[in-house]
Amino acid sequence: MIELPAVFTRAPWGLVVVSGPDATSFLQSIVSQDLAPVGVGETVPSLLLQPQGKLDVAFRATLQAHGDDGDVWWLDTEPQMAERLAAGLSRFKIRVKADIEDHTAASACASVVGTRAVPGPRYALNQDQPVDAPKTLSVAGVGLLRIHTGWGEHAGTDVIGAPAVVERWVAASGVRDGTPEELEVLRIEAGIPTQGIDVDETTIPQEAFLERDAVSFTKGCFIGQELVCRIDSRGHVNRFLRRLDIPGVVVPLPGSDVHHDGKVVGGITSAVAVPGEDRVVALAMVRREVEPPAPVTVTAVDTPLPAMMRP
Repeated sequence: MIELPAVFTRAPWGLVVVSGPDATSFLQSIVSQDLAPVGVGETVPSLLLQPQGKLDVAFRATLQAHGDDGDVWWLDTEPQMAERLAAGLSRFKIRVKADIEDHTAASACASVVGTRAVPGPRYALNQDQPVDAPKTLSVAGVGLLRIHTGWGEHAGTDVIGAPAVVERWVAASGVRDGTPEELEVLRIEAGIPTQGIDVDETTIPQEAFLERDAVSFTKGCFIGQELVCRIDSRGHVNRFLRRLDIPGVVVPLPGSDVHHDGKVVGGITSAVAVPGEDRVVALAMVRREVEPPAPVTVTAVDTPLPAMMRP
């Protein structure tokens, strides 16, 4: 059992800032989410898709400022994906008045899991900083960003900003520091994919349920729209990202086969032992014909491991 609440600091954290007179119209024509209703300080999940409709980068979009000189958007994502996000957006930047800047090296994220009522200093967007706040309170001229999150059954909050400021916020919060292993358990149990590991450029959004929150089917055209909308209206995908519970302490490697009724039906994408428990949790891409909950077997170093696939 992981003691919650806990805070997990991740630095660097992927942050791409898009700003300028055409920033919103530019992003609106490219990404999967409808950005038109988003107000200043609001955050929505979104996707940058390949023209064929498969995943390029999953990210969150926050409108940081709106004014006569244009809008400012923070697009945050896993650090290994930020360069790809900036490059992907830049490919479509033709005769557009918008700047695309990668601030990953100057950004950090603290993820609180288990509560949204976090004590300590609260640096709000577009407001005067607290009297005792450090002078280096900003990335791209804006203070700490707080985003409500969900980790399965656990509520949470992400705090994003300059590393020194995030570190100071964590120290003042009074929340227990969690370990990377605990964060990995929470991520897998919540079914949250890591890009480049659980999902990649071969993934259709519906295979990892990314379309539920990150795709607007009513906004109009965006890059890769045809495939995801066709699947939504009259098709299906052939596999899904599923959660597995595996008794014991043997952790299967990525790529380990998942069997059901004597057939290989998928493969492990990530797995980790639960600290203090005789249990391993994993994510796997599994054929759609196997409906959870269902008993399966995972092959780990030629050893069959009984497991239960969960919804």
